[in-house]
Amino acid sequence: MVYRLQTRIFKAKRRGDTKQVHRLQKLLMKSRSAKLLAVRRVTQDNAGKKTAGVDGIKSLTPLQRFDLASNLSLTDKSKPTRRVMIPKPGTTEKRPLGIPCMTERTRQMLVKLALEPEWEVIFEPNTYGFRAGRGTHDAIEAIFNSIRYKSKYVLDADITKCFDKINQTELLAKLNTFPTLTRQIKAWLKSGVVMDGKLFPTDEGTPQGGVISPLLALIALHGLETAIRRCVNPGRAQRTLTVVIYADDFVVLHPSLDVILKCKQAAEDWLKEMSLELKPSKTCISHTLTPHDGKVGFDFLGFNIRQHPVGKHQSGCNGSGSKLGFKTIIQPSKKKIAAHLETIGSIIKSHKSAPQTALISRLNPVIRGWCNYYSTVSSKKTFSNCKNIVWSQLRAWARYRTGNFSYRTLNKYWHYIGYRLTFSTKDGLRLISHPDTPIKRHIKVRGDKSYFDGDILYWSARRGRHPELPERVAMLLKKYKGRCPECGLIFVENDLIEVDHKTPKQEGGTDKFDNLQPLHRHCHDVKTARDNARRKGLEQLPGLDPIKGH
Repeated sequence: MVYRLQTRIFKAKRRGDTKQVHRLQKLLMKSRSAKLLAVRRVTQDNAGKKTAGVDGIKSLTPLQRFDLASNLSLTDKSKPTRRVMIPKPGTTEKRPLGIPCMTERTRQMLVKLALEPEWEVIFEPNTYGFRAGRGTHDAIEAIFNSIRYKSKYVLDADITKCFDKINQTELLAKLNTFPTLTRQIKAWLKSGVVMDGKLFPTDEGTPQGGVISPLLALIALHGLETAIRRCVNPGRAQRTLTVVIYADDFVVLHPSLDVILKCKQAAEDWLKEMSLELKPSKTCISHTLTPHDGKVGFDFLGFNIRQHPVGKHQSGCNGSGSKLGFKTIIQPSKKKIAAHLETIGSIIKSHKSAPQTALISRLNPVIRGWCNYYSTVSSKKTFSNCKNIVWSQLRAWARYRTGNFSYRTLNKYWHYIGYRLTFSTKDGLRLISHPDTPIKRHIKVRGDKSYFDGDILYWSARRGRHPELPERVAMLLKKYKGRCPECGLIFVENDLIEVDHKTPKQEGGTDKFDNLQPLHRHCHDVKTARDNARRKGLEQLPGLDPIKGH
């Protein structure tokens, strides 16, 4: 029901019926289904569900969740946000994280369900961050499509403290929604933050860490691409211009350096209206093929993007059949490779005295997730190098445990699986190797598509092909035609999928593919509770085997 209402909001906004949009948004926020969904996502599905706000509440019982949904409604007040400082990945800096209390998080989720489909109609096509159905791989594919046949200058820019410096007055004016919703969002923006027991006012910015904060940041940055394009004359110069925005990072690509400089100035002028500015240390101009200011190529979203000169026998051709003279290579950035290997090294060091099974179980998700993220670009050579370094780290681990590294040590921790000597246990548990991940080209999302347009088949098919989706889950989705066998609904973008054993292991079930099925996380919880209750009932019957049932 919630998705159908969101689809109606999307279509009403697309045809310009603002009155109908507001009517449907009010209907959605009053519906029992939307309130229950908001409570579920915040208290059950969210990764930070056990993080408490200023009220100290971090875990709710089923009865408390039901009471929260029953009493959920919009007000013109808000409790302050608890602020903590967390380390910024890859740097020694720390950034503020705002943690609203449980009630405010649920209320924000309810508002987000109503606002998101309205703004999906308006958002510019090359905005990929914090949007349903879009992600980093779509942004990288858009850049590749832009430079695959022509080298270009690049403006790689980053906005300074985007969440903390947004002009709240301009943001509320841009929202332009009905008064009840405006008052509620204003209350969240002005609620203040509590840090070290002291209350501080919030006269600017949005609370980074709130459920609705990413959507508000997207709304604040809406219009940046249009402002950049407006400074370029229509015609060929406009067609060869590419703007890709992901959250507070964006790149502008064009063959002319003068156009790039104009775009930079246009971006700075537009950001001033929202009280934002570019970060000088992270904003630079380079070229994809030839050195510019001593730099070739650029890093974006963890990928390194550049072009390499090649001879005529390795060069590709453009649309007219002429040799390009270069090859576009996208691969993991050096910083991300170093961070990944450092993470693996720290895990291995922390498991010096742990069993080999524990070490493999801890390393496999890290390696699998990292390789899946970079499985859509030219990563084979990188994966091979990572495998060699991990081998050295594991050899040092084995030497530490045995005092030396001999054939006896090798045979203790490495075994042949097929024809390959693999770091594994005698039971068959093996460490995933980086080069085992196949390279598959990612298909960019269509620019005119939106998650709320009602085309469930298109979005469910994309979900099954997502590069970060584990292969086992993808195969199960294909087997069950994208539907959850417990509730019968199609898996969509924001659904959390878990693998369930049809026959639980406690009752003799195995890990074979025929005994597995994909379930929503909440459906998995319901099935597990039902299995436990049935098993408990069998155990209480005299003379009945709880495993065999007879």
